[in-house]
Amino acid sequence: MLVYPSSIDLSTRTLRFLAGQLTARRRDIGTRWRRLPVARQALLALAHLRCGDTYARLAAGFGIGIATVYRYIREAIEVLAALAPTLAEAMRTIRTKAFVILDGTLLPIDRIAADAPYYSGKHKRHGMNIQALTDPFGRLLWASPAPPGSTHDLTAARQHGIIDALAAAGLKCWADKAYQGAGRPVRVPFRGRHLKQWKRRHNTTHAKISCLGEQAMATLKGWRLLRKLRCSTNRITAIVQAVLVLHHASA
Repeated sequence: MLVYPSSIDLSTRTLRFLAGQLTARRRDIGTRWRRLPVARQALLALAHLRCGDTYARLAAGFGIGIATVYRYIREAIEVLAALAPTLAEAMRTIRTKAFVILDGTLLPIDRIAADAPYYSGKHKRHGMNIQALTDPFGRLLWASPAPPGSTHDLTAARQHGIIDALAAAGLKCWADKAYQGAGRPVRVPFRGRHLKQWKRRHNTTHAKISCLGEQAMATLKGWRLLRKLRCSTNRITAIVQAVLVLHHASA
């Protein structure tokens, strides 16, 4: 296999952050020697998460075995996922904002037709449902665990306790039409084709605000691994949480 130098569109601050967390991890478990130093392991994990490079390509590029690549990446993801904010922690930050934006997206996965629970009728593909909360400037604040893609956005938001948390905090929340019926804290656009003028104006204003949630989702999918996940569905929640922590570290 041919090997060539490449680049990752992340700052050195992100690399130093992950390297620091891995250093603490090695110290805690009493590691004496590894095939790669901490900085190289951090770079390996970032290449996988940001660029979506496969284990085989990373093994060739870093001069280690595929099994070692798997262990290093899994360790980095577990370390990062442990730092991800819970919904309660995120709500403390959200309470300082004027309002919050709720949006959902589907992370594509490689599944066959027999895996019906993962098939999204809306997107016509298999995937995992992710709910995210964004601040008024389009910055991603929190991402939910990942249920199967057949889960409706409103159902997922209720299962994660997002609707109840927003109602308890008395916060204003903007969301799209998928959240019709969520209740008082969630503002959604009017449905229908022949709307009155004031309703059309409301929908226009609503679209200008809710598009910031789409911007946050695009930022999340800037981590190319999330564009097509080929791992076990049990690991996807940890991967999303790891990406969220790295996103906050690089902001």
